[in-house]
Amino acid sequence: MTARPAGLNAYIAVTASYWAFMLTDGALRMLVLLHFHSLGFSPVQLAYLFVLYEIAGIVTNLSAGWIAARFGLTLTLYLGLGLQVLALLALAQLDPTWAIGASVVFVMLVQGASGVAKDLAKMASKSAVKILAPEAGLFRWVALLTGSKNAVKGCGFLLGAALLATLGFTVAVLAMAAVLAVILCAVLAFMPSGLPKGRKGAKFTELFSKSHNVNWLSAARVFLFGARDIWFVVGIPIYFYAVLSDGTIAGNRNAFFMIGTFMAVWIILYGAVQAAAPKLLRADARPAAELIGAARNWAWALAAVPAILTSAAVLSTGPQIWLTLVLVAGLLVFGAIFAVNSALHSYLILSFSKAERVTMDVGFYYMANAAGRLLGTLLSGLTYQAGGLPLMLGTATVMVALSALAAGRLDRAVTETG
Repeated sequence: MTARPAGLNAYIAVTASYWAFMLTDGALRMLVLLHFHSLGFSPVQLAYLFVLYEIAGIVTNLSAGWIAARFGLTLTLYLGLGLQVLALLALAQLDPTWAIGASVVFVMLVQGASGVAKDLAKMASKSAVKILAPEAGLFRWVALLTGSKNAVKGCGFLLGAALLATLGFTVAVLAMAAVLAVILCAVLAFMPSGLPKGRKGAKFTELFSKSHNVNWLSAARVFLFGARDIWFVVGIPIYFYAVLSDGTIAGNRNAFFMIGTFMAVWIILYGAVQAAAPKLLRADARPAAELIGAARNWAWALAAVPAILTSAAVLSTGPQIWLTLVLVAGLLVFGAIFAVNSALHSYLILSFSKAERVTMDVGFYYMANAAGRLLGTLLSGLTYQAGGLPLMLGTATVMVALSALAAGRLDRAVTETG
């Protein structure tokens, strides 16, 4: 029997933990969005619920890069899982008799803690790939982890909608906390060796990259994820809710299931294409310089989708069946092309980083990722409330174009930085 490669057991344990975390992360987002929309929150108020989650991501990714370098990836993963359990338990304490303002502030704080937890877990998992996976198949290993994570998160969207419709908000949140706590205990008891323990000399100032490519790739990431979250966080779910629900309890329940199903299918498709991206791009047969150039080309291809959807929204006089069908089809196409862009970025950041500072560069890069999500989250509520679908989708088009311009500044002659 062939022995497992060194570190593979640790890779499997980290990946399984990350899957469990992202299942609860996806379910929690859908639970919060649909539950508070049904309570009468406006699009802007709904966006506020996720603002601290994204702000926390910006700060956490910088801090987590240093924490992982200083104290090791294993501790970083434990902290992420444990904090998510505490955040879920706290959210279950929400009192429906509170005023809307108090509820918004409380949920923002809890979501902020969840955002910290998510990025601690992400930092450990993504950095582990660079350290544990063979260099020759790095793109494949990165795509496998990222793609499977997003497929699991998509199942979480569906799970969250289903739990809200069947168990209610509080019971659903407590059930997820219990399951994740069991997984944390199992990881604490059985985590195999293979991950680095950290180095005492790691300095916080090392987090800020001096690499031309890391900085421009991070800029491209800001606009790429901003473009997605402009429609993904608030606008499209609320539009679908307006189309699908008649305002009754039964109508709300059906709308929850249908919206959750669409969001789940979108994320699962996104994850599946991410996992297949190395084959789609023929990555094994192409030099790194070509893959760097492909990041710009795929971004321009992506920009065409929201541009077309913006035109359809402008031509429509309001929510209509044909427009809804065009949105569903168009956003699925957006998801597939977006997945290739995201997979390329996730590979390139590890390719540009050396093993001794991978947590630092990955932390900086995912700080940019969180900044993009924050920008998209804010614009999602604001643009939809101010100008409906046309303004929201038009802004997404501009954001993707900015991502393409940033990706065009990558130096194809440089594939690795210090």
